[in-house]
Amino acid sequence: MHGGGAPRHGVIRELVRHPVVQAPMGGGPSTPALAAAVSDAGGLGFLAAGYKTAAAMSDDIATTRRLTSEPFGVNVFVPNRAPVDDAAVARYLDELRPEAAALDVELGAPAWTDDDWDAKLDALVRDPVAVVSFAFGCPSRDVVAELRRAGSRVVVTITEPDEAPTAAAAGADAVCVQGIEAGAHRGGFTDDSAHDGYGVLALLGATRAVTDLPVVAAGGIMDGRDLAAVLAAGADAAQLGTAFLRSDESGAHPTYKAALADPSFTRTGITRAFSGRRARGLVNRFMVDHPDAPSAYPQVNAATRPLRTAAAARGDAHRMSLWAGQGWRRSRPHAAGATVERIVSEWRAVSG
Repeated sequence: MHGGGAPRHGVIRELVRHPVVQAPMGGGPSTPALAAAVSDAGGLGFLAAGYKTAAAMSDDIATTRRLTSEPFGVNVFVPNRAPVDDAAVARYLDELRPEAAALDVELGAPAWTDDDWDAKLDALVRDPVAVVSFAFGCPSRDVVAELRRAGSRVVVTITEPDEAPTAAAAGADAVCVQGIEAGAHRGGFTDDSAHDGYGVLALLGATRAVTDLPVVAAGGIMDGRDLAAVLAAGADAAQLGTAFLRSDESGAHPTYKAALADPSFTRTGITRAFSGRRARGLVNRFMVDHPDAPSAYPQVNAATRPLRTAAAARGDAHRMSLWAGQGWRRSRPHAAGATVERIVSEWRAVSG
């Protein structure tokens, strides 16, 4: 059944008081404390399982449960072994060796991994959470069915409207439409091309034209006016990441948080320089100096990890990945619960 009529609500609205989802932010920003604070404030907090072992993910789930009795979600990366130009990766690593030498580290091995996929799925079936969302691909119908039988709702991230029917056919409960404004990695199935991509409102409309699945909107959403806009366009809820990056409970590195407030950073851009997959962040020197990274995720991500870790230890913001959406200037250093309350209050004020 195609969409285009009245929005079909569910998934988020039936779980929480407010249509506010805290985006799962891998690599440190998403913490149990952040997820719990957002859920306690009436939104839906999320843990990011990406880059973690299944055991570490389970520890985060247990910690979050100790902090809140409210529903929360977990995001998992779908492994995708796309063809990679090994020669291009080798050339790019040669280009990066002076950066690593400046930090007195060696680059990591450009290895592919499945991010502990099977073990994470097994753990989430044994110990289900309210929502499991997926990025970088659509899980099989069998995987979705197993998670739903365990009691979880399933959300699939898309960046193109033609990905929505695939998610529907797999049995997903909703899709998260990620507009080009969003910070961090493009979360769709195969979106590593150079085209600009859809803005969130355009993607929301195009997605609702091809599916009646509930839609969570993501991309540059920072306040109540933004929330009102996507809800008016038919979204079930809004997913916000950058709005929570500077929160007290965020695990973002202090140098990262400081960069978000530093006026010397003047724009965001999309790059493959750090990970081999397109992602939006504050434009720093590393992004400018390395514009031609190959499409090779997670290989490039594994290779640059020691470099990024060393840069963080030194407080070197120009060699760190500073993922941020286009609305980053409106981020504030408040407690996450207060951020949810402010956004909801603004939304109600503009919505009458």
